[in-house]
Amino acid sequence: LDKERCQSDCIRHIACSREHLMITRQTTIQRSVSINGIGLHTGAAVHLRLSPAPAYTGIVFRRVDLDGFEIPASPELVTHVHYATALVHKGVLIATVEHLLAALQGCGVDNVYVELDNMEIPIVDGSAQPFVELVRAATVIELDAPRQYLRILKRIEVAQNKKFMAISPASALTIDCAIEFDHPLIGYQQYSFQMSERNFVEQIAPARTFGFVHEFENLRGMGLIKGGSLQNAIALTRDGMMNAEPLRFPNEFVRHKILDIIGDLTLLGRPVLGHIQAIRSGHALHNALVSKLLRDPQAWEIIEAPAHYASAHRTARWPTHSFSAEG
Repeated sequence: LDKERCQSDCIRHIACSREHLMITRQTTIQRSVSINGIGLHTGAAVHLRLSPAPAYTGIVFRRVDLDGFEIPASPELVTHVHYATALVHKGVLIATVEHLLAALQGCGVDNVYVELDNMEIPIVDGSAQPFVELVRAATVIELDAPRQYLRILKRIEVAQNKKFMAISPASALTIDCAIEFDHPLIGYQQYSFQMSERNFVEQIAPARTFGFVHEFENLRGMGLIKGGSLQNAIALTRDGMMNAEPLRFPNEFVRHKILDIIGDLTLLGRPVLGHIQAIRSGHALHNALVSKLLRDPQAWEIIEAPAHYASAHRTARWPTHSFSAEG
């Protein structure tokens, strides 16, 4: 598995959807909606509520069990990125945010308050599909403010051992992802994806998280996956899987990796116009790419209404921050 093989395979199998239209106004939801569940890693019960937010709010988490303490979805707050993405602000934690963030991005939601009464987002069925249904029940509406995009201006790469990830200039968000596991249900899988709401809902959102049964005891010893079950994850034995429900896609595993990438990119605060290549990537590598990108002020710009849809103009850059990545 190498970059050339991944690139050639992705070109041959490119998922070509041209129905995607750029949103030109910021969005929020029309009404509050809620869902109950448990955290994948904590196993704790949690009530989550999405509420409308005004333009330029972004995605803001509120710990209602801690007097509404707010944690913005921001890359500078990322921590604990080995098995999920978590945010920490002034010692307050929000864990396993990636599936919800991916659903919000995939459904085109820019501004929303995410209220919860515990430290971890509910895992629900292990995919983003329940969150998509929640957002659709809330109804996405436009606000009287231009939507901003983060446009990539030059290629940025990160690598860790055999893992590799890059982002390059492109007119829309596209992702070429490849994974390889020594397991009969996975092996080598690759998938190419172009972001649109329809593509996300049909191709990516239903893909569930997965794990290997022989690793579960060690993970539980680390205080993880206390809420894991066959209802919220694909449990892989050494030669098959324990779940009664069949795979939702033959290549569900690589599709879920793309879901995680979309969720972690959402922390950039604006939809990305760029092309992602990912080989054996994970949350730590996603965070490393975001960190390296934001540290290079020549690698990106913020625009309103991209030129091929409307007149674009350059807006002020974000302030630079100090970022770190684990793993």
